Amino acid sequence: MQSWMCVFCANEFAPDADLPEVCPICDDDRQWLPTSGQQWTRLDENADNALDVTEVEPGLVRLSLRPSVGIGQQGFLVTTPEGNILWEPSGFIGPALMDWLDLHGGVNAIAASHPHLYGASVSISHHFGGVPVFYNDVDRRWLTRPDPVAKFWSGEAEVLGDVRLVQCGGHFPGSAVLHLPHAADGRGALLTGDTIKGVAQPGMVTFMRSYPNMIPLSPRLVRQIVGRVTALSFDRLYDAFGVVVDENAREVVESSARRYIGWASDEIVDPDDPFATR
Repeated sequence: MQSWMCVFCANEFAPDADLPEVCPICDDDRQWLPTSGQQWTRLDENADNALDVTEVEPGLVRLSLRPSVGIGQQGFLVTTPEGNILWEPSGFIGPALMDWLDLHGGVNAIAASHPHLYGASVSISHHFGGVPVFYNDVDRRWLTRPDPVAKFWSGEAEVLGDVRLVQCGGHFPGSAVLHLPHAADGRGALLTGDTIKGVAQPGMVTFMRSYPNMIPLSPRLVRQIVGRVTALSFDRLYDAFGVVVDENAREVVESSARRYIGWASDEIVDPDDPFATR
């Protein structure tokens, strides 16, 4: 019997779970449920969604499903000398994904930036012999399928080799980035999920508690995120939804944070605002 899956966030629940009336991931101010109400389905190992595979740089492959599943995040396969890391898989175990992973060295570890984007991590882990699924300890109440493969961590965690998870907080208290020190031709890269999210304007990123509901973070939390990531060496950034800051990503994060904090604290005001205190 396959695991249950929430149709809207595509996080999996145990096959024999006593399902709640609504998905706890979606019944939260960071996420949403449509007016039609909660829907559940079983993970389908025969699902025929297509997989788009893009090598974005050596050792880093973007994995996108058509049609998308749940929130629609794009996962990544990170290849290292110690094995492969699957970052932010969706709630999908169909042949397009699983056969491709089998043919490209399998998976040795699984991780995600925050609870919204764990998808079918436990089922995928079981397929590959019970590889660890890294889950931040402070967010453990959001784990929808508890299982021995869950490896709880906090602060920083070495995943494989020198690829590390770094806890930044913000969107969730345990929200994290994955640091790839050898990516971007040795300048370093971050996989940020939506701990730090790209936006429409090139050269800008943002930080939010809820993206669909447009709930901002406090300046304190934005400073915390920036402080954690700027301690790392990186020049490139990939979010979970297709935005890439190809170069100068550290400066982009810092300047975007200054702009965000300035507007949130009223330290930056519109020059045409007649009510602003100057």
